[in-house]
Amino acid sequence: MAEDPVGTGGTDEVTMRLWRGDETGGSFTDYVMPSQEGEVVLDVIHRVQATQAPDLACRWNCKAGKCGSCSAEINGRPALMCMTRMDSLPVGEAVTVAPMRAFPILRDLVTDVSYNYEVAKRIPPFAPRAKTADEEKVGGYRMQQIDVERSQEFRKCIECFLCQDVCHVIRDHEENKTAFAGPRFFARAAELEMHPLDVNDRRQLLQQEQGLGKCNITKCCTEVCPEHIKITDNAIIPLKERVVDASYDPVAWLGRKILKRNKRSPAEAAATSPATGPAAVQPRTETNGIPAPEPATAAAAAPGAGDPSPG
Repeated sequence: MAEDPVGTGGTDEVTMRLWRGDETGGSFTDYVMPSQEGEVVLDVIHRVQATQAPDLACRWNCKAGKCGSCSAEINGRPALMCMTRMDSLPVGEAVTVAPMRAFPILRDLVTDVSYNYEVAKRIPPFAPRAKTADEEKVGGYRMQQIDVERSQEFRKCIECFLCQDVCHVIRDHEENKTAFAGPRFFARAAELEMHPLDVNDRRQLLQQEQGLGKCNITKCCTEVCPEHIKITDNAIIPLKERVVDASYDPVAWLGRKILKRNKRSPAEAAATSPATGPAAVQPRTETNGIPAPEPATAAAAAPGAGDPSPG
């Protein structure tokens, strides 16, 4: 006797509960598809487009977990559709797929993530120090490998913005979008601040304009990162320590003076950014118009089957 398809609960069908709508509103629609072994959520979405809903909007590119395009909320948890296996989801329940709730809806599963690019414009870029005489002779900089590795982890970021989506400071408080950079850009700032050659000082900007103090280190951003970057432990907490040292530690201030390790001032660093001012200005405010899905059947109404809160 042939085995049942994986993840179908003994049936040969799977129900996809997909958000359909735009910035004016919408609802969840159920699509019943034949189950196929070995698929990820994005595979089934593509089959829905090909057979039942050719007008379904869905953003994707590489289908390999490296472009960050297919971010969505699957059964209430921010995740990449191309990296979420169907057989990893609850057996016998409808699979709910919604757009990221922290950002304005464009159409169906596609959101406007331009907020993040506005934040990026306000981060002072990498500015290397001048070469020493010895480095001029060899034609390059000299760095310790341990110093390189400290910031290298953050360069794995694929900018899926799942960490931005799950962060409650952004997700639950629209007003914070003008004063909070978010975990993705704290990781970017950490990458630059920890670089052994960089001379820009971003600590005051992080504290006063980009809302580092608003983060209460719940680690939800780390939990959803598909690249397994330890955003909280390796980026945000060390940045908080650096901000405190810069603002309140007289011993650290004296050490920098003695060792002549002064960076550019925050104002000088900010002047090199493509844009200045608050962390970002979000053009629209319609970000949370997605209601909880109505279960189509009693079997699909299992607790948590459409819970919009992060997992």
